[in-house]
Amino acid sequence: MIFLKAFVVGGLICVAAQLLMDLTSHKVTPAHVLVGLVTAGAILSALGLYQPLVSFAGAGATVPLSGFGHILAQGAIRGVARDGLLGAFTGGVAAAAAGITAAVVFGYFAALLFRPKG
Repeated sequence: MIFLKAFVVGGLICVAAQLLMDLTSHKVTPAHVLVGLVTAGAILSALGLYQPLVSFAGAGATVPLSGFGHILAQGAIRGVARDGLLGAFTGGVAAAAAGITAAVVFGYFAALLFRPKG
């Protein structure tokens, strides 16, 4: 059942992002949607509304870009509790460091293995 919940919640987040791109003017680019999802995840996390979604859907809520915003916000909150104001800047990156590193490393290997046509 956990797989179904993750699939449905993650799919709904992605559908919302796709609808934003399809139903708005061409001034709304995929980059705008990316930033919007990360920001929405951070705001919902700071308000305490994103964690119940993570508890319900697991990877369905943490894998989309809104999950990245959630991780950044939670890391910043923990950083402030531990290190004060400096923790607001360092805590989010520290919490997301494993994911960021994995994205860079796997992106590098993908670039080595596959040559884009162009």
